[in-house]
Amino acid sequence: MSTMQVPEVGKWMTIRAGIELGNITDVGCRRARNEDYYCYSESDDEDTFRRKGRLLIVADGVGSHAGGEVASQLAVESVRDCYLASRADLPAAAALAEAFEAAHFAIQDFAHQHQDLVGMATTCTAAALVGGHLSYAHVGDSRLYIVRRSQIAPLTEDHTIVNRLVKQGVLSLEAAATSPERGVLTAALGAGESVAIEVSETPIPLESGDTLLMCTDGLYDLVDDLELAAIVTASSPGAACRELVELAKSRGGFDNMTVQVLVLEKASA
Repeated sequence: MSTMQVPEVGKWMTIRAGIELGNITDVGCRRARNEDYYCYSESDDEDTFRRKGRLLIVADGVGSHAGGEVASQLAVESVRDCYLASRADLPAAAALAEAFEAAHFAIQDFAHQHQDLVGMATTCTAAALVGGHLSYAHVGDSRLYIVRRSQIAPLTEDHTIVNRLVKQGVLSLEAAATSPERGVLTAALGAGESVAIEVSETPIPLESGDTLLMCTDGLYDLVDDLELAAIVTASSPGAACRELVELAKSRGGFDNMTVQVLVLEKASA
């Protein structure tokens, strides 16, 4: 496969062969502004690429005025820059955790300098593909899934009040799906003195043909896991992203929605 060009946080970059990638963000049908932000990034430097691999990030901002969109952009750009600049000997998950901490304080510092943005925060989910293995870091309720042989499995856990109640046995999954509090976060970058970051315990081996799907709650609240798996399995990554967003919008599109789909190319026979 030849290299292709895709936009990455406001500029064009080349993607090395070995994957197919699609991504899209949409304001939805009800919101005036889009507070989601995302990027795909890989270093132009071959040595850095070997050490740091490919990076996907999605963030969903919250806050008054323009706070949400500012927080999500700060998070994505800070995580990207800190991860790619991290020590060469640092495992990917540890490098992502350090980058998340840096983003957390960057958001707070910016808010302190702009009082109308105090209280802004954001979800953030990042995945690094290095040497055929996946590592990730996560805060909030955006999600990372893996689809393998048409079967979908979530890799991240929602940091929400509703999910906490489900784990405690106080709330059923059926009740959680319609709870008015299902979007209330228990953790976010920029919120609180410190932040609990979920990271992959060990690098996850990837297989030829695996699909990674990363999205914000504006999408998965309206498109269930089985539908996600069916669409990304049947279509190219770009077409799948467009189809998923249009499906969510046809069901109301109540929130901003962002999705990234990355497919590892199948090995030649």
